[in-house]
Amino acid sequence: MTTLLARLSQDRRRLLMDRTVPGRVGATLSKSDVPEQPLPSQDLLRSSLDFPEVSENDIVRYFSQLSQLNFSIDHNFYPLGSCTMKYNPKIDDEIAGMPGFAEIHPLQPAATVQGAIRLMWELQQRLVEITGMKGCSLAPMAGADGEFAGMLMARAYHLDRGDTKRDKVLIPDSAHGTNPATASMCGFEVITLPSDADGNTDLEALRFSVGDDLAGLMITLPSTLGLFDSNILEVVRIVREAGGIVYGDGANLNALLGRVKLGELGFDVMHSNLHKTFTQPHGGGGPGAGPVIVGERLMPYLPTPVACRTEDSGGVETYSLDAPPKTIGRMGAFHGNFGALVRAYAYMSTLGKDGIANISRDAVINANYILSQLKDHYDLPYDRSCMHEVVFSARSLRREHGVSALDVAKRLIDYGIHPPTMYFPLIVEEALMIEPTETESKETLDSFIEVMQAIAEEARYEPALLHEAPHDTPNTRLDEATAARRPYLRWRRDQ
Repeated sequence: MTTLLARLSQDRRRLLMDRTVPGRVGATLSKSDVPEQPLPSQDLLRSSLDFPEVSENDIVRYFSQLSQLNFSIDHNFYPLGSCTMKYNPKIDDEIAGMPGFAEIHPLQPAATVQGAIRLMWELQQRLVEITGMKGCSLAPMAGADGEFAGMLMARAYHLDRGDTKRDKVLIPDSAHGTNPATASMCGFEVITLPSDADGNTDLEALRFSVGDDLAGLMITLPSTLGLFDSNILEVVRIVREAGGIVYGDGANLNALLGRVKLGELGFDVMHSNLHKTFTQPHGGGGPGAGPVIVGERLMPYLPTPVACRTEDSGGVETYSLDAPPKTIGRMGAFHGNFGALVRAYAYMSTLGKDGIANISRDAVINANYILSQLKDHYDLPYDRSCMHEVVFSARSLRREHGVSALDVAKRLIDYGIHPPTMYFPLIVEEALMIEPTETESKETLDSFIEVMQAIAEEARYEPALLHEAPHDTPNTRLDEATAARRPYLRWRRDQ
């Protein structure tokens, strides 16, 4: 019976080409209703193609079975850290798919898409209000694109003032990895600031690093340690008094909504990952949206377009897409990922002001609940209240039992839970970054906590079980380096 079950399981995983039976047809084409056209020259044609010959049932079952192998938030808990929003209300998809949004074209005259531009304008206003800033452009199409726009504006600001020697950007070691890459792409020299014993920016290192060549600081708040930097007001003061621009990575904005406004802390510019904080999961490569939001002194440099509203003497409102006077230009074709903007607008509209504030409350409570229940089972590098995510370490498990963070993560798959982020942030040995988000129930969190506690016990008494995990998946422990460098992207007979 065990052999039969194993064979049946293997049959379900067979590729479509492996199911071929000569002569079988999965579809019937109707008679062509257009004139037959001559074929290209023979040197452009192949005499035979390896197409599968399968029945319609085989095709349907094959793709249905493949879909069941996907891991999705609709099926399981997904505590991947530093990625924020995983929740995608179906109503937001429905609204984004309405013909008035989905079937318009970015090159249409503005007069024919007034509703769409109004939505963009109102979304800009909401983001300005939420962050305490002064202006906004929705053009950047991802968080990294927003970072790039922000640092291009910082460079333009200094050059416009004739301040050409400002070429240094300070970045804490707890920042997102895109921050130093962005600064480097914009032509700046990156200087890393260490974290202090509490996980905050080291103020002595900051004071030592500032000078008349300082262009600015890029800081992720809350940081990738899941912590709010309690030194932040002093950090901002030091940078601004030295003439630098303060950039805020707003990827973790769901921890601050309704509680803290970066503009009121003195930040000059930030981006918000709408696809993280305001619906539309970004897993699978997007699409995303990373609007850039600025204070007063960077307003003239916003990327184009910016949605604007005018009102005539009769009170009639007109909406347009305009370019700021000293704009850094376009971040891409057209106006950003409009579908993602619609989803974010719908999400904000559904929640309202009180609902927006509840996001941060629930996100922070959920993460701290997990912290309190697991800190006796895993190392806690910074033993203080966290924000939207908590970073544990499997350091003790590795030293005492040979069980790594990777082993813990792989074992979670056997329990039907997506692994958390591993080995990031880099300043935490054997890091496990866990983000429950604001959308998960206490029952789900309790189940996750129970599983993590069980895995910690397995690590102590059955470490081999973790070394070989996962056990119940179509593919078990992969050679991930080889899979990344030499992937099989198509079927071959010799595989």
